[in-house]
Amino acid sequence: MSDNTNTTVEQLLARSNRLGSDPKNTNYAGGNTSAKGSEIDPVTGESVELLWVKGSGGDLGTLTEKGLAALRLDRMRALVDVYPGVEREDEMVAAFDYCLHGKGGAAPSIDTAMHGLVDAAHVDHLHPDSGIAIATAEDGEQLTKTIFGDKIVWVPWRRPGFQLGLDIAEVKDAHPDAIGTILGGHGITAWGTTSDEAEANSKWIIDTAQAYLDQHGSATPFGGVVDGFTALPADERRAKAAALAPHLRKVASRDKAMVGHFSDTDVVLELLAGEKLGPLAELGTSCPDHFLRTKVKPLVLDLPATAPVEDAVARLTELHEAYRADYQAYYDRHATADSPAIRGADPAIILVPGVGMFSYGKNKQTARVAGEFYTNAINVMRGAEAVSTYAPIDESEKFRIEYWALEEAKLQRMPKPRSHAGRIALVTGAASGIGKAIATRLAAEGACVVIADLDADKARAAAEEIGTADVAVGIQADVTDAAQVRAAVDATLLAFGGIDLLVNNAGLSISKPLLETSEKDWDLQHDVMAKGSFLMAQAAAKAMIDQELGGDIVYISSKNSVFAGPNNIAYSAVKADQAHQVRLLAAELGGHGIKVNGINPDGVVRGSGIFAGGWGAKRAAVYGVEENELGEFYAQRTLLKREVLPEHVANAAALITSDEFSHTTGLHIPVDAGVAAAFLR
Repeated sequence: MSDNTNTTVEQLLARSNRLGSDPKNTNYAGGNTSAKGSEIDPVTGESVELLWVKGSGGDLGTLTEKGLAALRLDRMRALVDVYPGVEREDEMVAAFDYCLHGKGGAAPSIDTAMHGLVDAAHVDHLHPDSGIAIATAEDGEQLTKTIFGDKIVWVPWRRPGFQLGLDIAEVKDAHPDAIGTILGGHGITAWGTTSDEAEANSKWIIDTAQAYLDQHGSATPFGGVVDGFTALPADERRAKAAALAPHLRKVASRDKAMVGHFSDTDVVLELLAGEKLGPLAELGTSCPDHFLRTKVKPLVLDLPATAPVEDAVARLTELHEAYRADYQAYYDRHATADSPAIRGADPAIILVPGVGMFSYGKNKQTARVAGEFYTNAINVMRGAEAVSTYAPIDESEKFRIEYWALEEAKLQRMPKPRSHAGRIALVTGAASGIGKAIATRLAAEGACVVIADLDADKARAAAEEIGTADVAVGIQADVTDAAQVRAAVDATLLAFGGIDLLVNNAGLSISKPLLETSEKDWDLQHDVMAKGSFLMAQAAAKAMIDQELGGDIVYISSKNSVFAGPNNIAYSAVKADQAHQVRLLAAELGGHGIKVNGINPDGVVRGSGIFAGGWGAKRAAVYGVEENELGEFYAQRTLLKREVLPEHVANAAALITSDEFSHTTGLHIPVDAGVAAAFLR
């Protein structure tokens, strides 16, 4: 790669990252940028013109060179001569592959033609809220002329593709003084002779549109405030959100279990309180990036903020059936013999007046991004209604994109989901040892995990080690306190929209003989492990039952639950209590599809919070060995002569909660390397 090429690509990436990192410019993974330049062809030794353009599926804010597609401009522009027309324009995407230069890089996106055919060295296509507000206004063409004069040209709606690229190229040629376009119903495109000029032109369009909306827009774009629909106080809002979350997840997950995200930002609450909420929600979103992630429209709970949870749940049931029937009718109206099968009729966005917005997706990131996209759509509606009337693209056009063969092919290329994808786990005592290992393994298998621990700082640190906030969050919870237990479950519901899997791992041990075991020793261990497990199971099971999605509860018991060892009366007794809770709850909760199983570890020394807290020294003294030799001592008394590590317990937890054990409940799995005296009978 030549120095000139390096400079061109570096400038493109820097511009892309700057534009993509500011949400006012474009939504996550939305839009694309490009640059043209020359490079020496290693085969011929001659200079060739190339196009570097953001590839399919990338995000501008985090774009790297690997996310670019590099194409030969001569070959790409030659495609114009073989273009079969708009009815067959999808064939051109495959043709882009024959224009690629070199190896590696990203697959060219549907918007590649827009960048390659426009006669400009640098091109930006973005989805700013302010620009789309003008693009979706009923009189958007006239507004474009009023706001921008001759510098920006209106381009009527056309589905992204080769023909749109030809259209914009023609606009550029016919309007030499123009610096960009407003794409009806969609977004903006800008260009420049240098990277800096293209970026400046993009920002000028965005800022000029926003300034016009601010100066000329109505103060009440969503209409007057409806009595009873204003936002509840923050604490009440979140409490009601947590109470509704399992029921809402049930609504979003009939076809496939989804992860959720909750948002109660000011702009969301403003829409939910406005008299135009119903009509605007019914119109749905317009920009393809929006409705591909949010579905064509949301489900709106049409009850006031103060409606009791019971009334809201009953009404949601009715609205869900109506929503599914409406979506099926939408599909039936527009589907052809070649259309992909319907992908599910549940809503991706649920709006609850006075409370907020719940968005859903296959994982937390997808759910969060769906919410961000609907927030973009709200901003678009707000802007369009402030200066005109919101008029999104036609329903039939939305269907053509949602069930586009090219979009379906992209979905089919997605990797197979991991064993716990879409599942939400709460693990207690998870800042270290067995709990942390289990949380780490579940996250690796695709689950969202909540790390609950008595030490909030350690819980958050453990979560950060595991992944981003889309994967793991850390919270403080004392499992002996019923209020804190309920708060932990509520935090899980608000973080990820539901709960599928509880691991009762929190524990401690005090190694003393009978005559030295105090009442306080006895009560503390029973409070943490027996009472704590009971409280956590009770709170989690209620949410699981409300979701109607089944679930798993796992107790980390112990070999000591069935083995009588010396100087261990309180610990062993409470572990036996936990072991029987497994059997009792398996019998009681099976009718709800909730499996309850236990794991009986032994001798887990390394990484163990219990052993580090003094238990190890006391057990070593009982057995007459050095504390640092305790793990090996335990290993030598097993049948397999292997030391048990936290990861081995995590393996069992992941397996027993996977689909491969979908028909197993009430089981205790020994993870002790073989202790014959603890064999289950």
